[in-house]
Amino acid sequence: MDQRRLFYKELVPFAAMVAAECATVGSNTGFKAATARGLSYYVFTLYVCIVAAAALIPFAFFFHKSAELPPNKISFFFQIVCLSALGLSCQLLGNKGLEYSSPTLSSAISNLIPAFTFMLAVFFRMEKIDLKRSSSIVKIVGSAVSISGALVVVLYKGPIVISNPYSPRPKQLGLLYPNPPLDSSHPQPNWIMGGLCFVFQYLCNSFWYILQTQIIKVYPDEISVVAVYYLIQALLTAPICLIAETDMNAWKLTNPLIFLFIFNSGLMGQSFVAAIHTWGLNLKGPVYVSSFRPLSIAIAAAMGAILLGDDLHLGRYPSTISLSTNFS
Repeated sequence: MDQRRLFYKELVPFAAMVAAECATVGSNTGFKAATARGLSYYVFTLYVCIVAAAALIPFAFFFHKSAELPPNKISFFFQIVCLSALGLSCQLLGNKGLEYSSPTLSSAISNLIPAFTFMLAVFFRMEKIDLKRSSSIVKIVGSAVSISGALVVVLYKGPIVISNPYSPRPKQLGLLYPNPPLDSSHPQPNWIMGGLCFVFQYLCNSFWYILQTQIIKVYPDEISVVAVYYLIQALLTAPICLIAETDMNAWKLTNPLIFLFIFNSGLMGQSFVAAIHTWGLNLKGPVYVSSFRPLSIAIAAAMGAILLGDDLHLGRYPSTISLSTNFS
């Protein structure tokens, strides 16, 4: 009985969180490759939201739990709308950051999430600090170190340590990069702007964890909540993206590979990850879910080097280590 409980309470959540990190990095890599082929940032964002909503609604219909809605239904619905707005902010900031930089930087900065989530959990009294306990001191020091590491990784890129030998200069290498680039209108690489976008993205992400935890406590039907969340997010995203991207030709998907990137990001990078994180928040809490972010660094570095042709820079290593020490 104890072994079975250990399996479902510890091993299954651990494996699910690792899978979610892999899916997130894969989605980021797909976005970078799709925009390198000329796909509009806004087109990608809206289509991904639509795919995520379409994928989850049938699951919510068939696997709906018989949980009663809270008495104050208006307040509950407003919380889901706020959750969707936070999710949209994460999407827009994250995709813009990827346009400016790389999935590897995104994964490095994402290690701020445990620090942000810990501070918010303390503020909202979901986590207690006891200065007499070593675990509390480690979390406080780790939060300070991770924030310092984020500043280093954004402000100091450093020299190239490992360069892809198959890449011409200017580099367009990688299995997923077109050669030559199809669209030169996209933002040029900007490490600092990309890093700032990621910092605000992951601050919003931490608020998302806290709010989603509160929602699941009063209505423990993870699939239904996530399905409604993405439906509302798609409705919020549509007018913003349609106004921002007025070229109707940009909305036509003619490249099958781009369609595959969008489908993967919507199905795995969004709906799968959101469902896993929501389930994990209900089972383990926000600090546990956020503590898996350091795993994404190695995954992103490998995917970026192989699929996008990214070089590995010296500045990433010491700062990434300091970021990863937060709750590891």
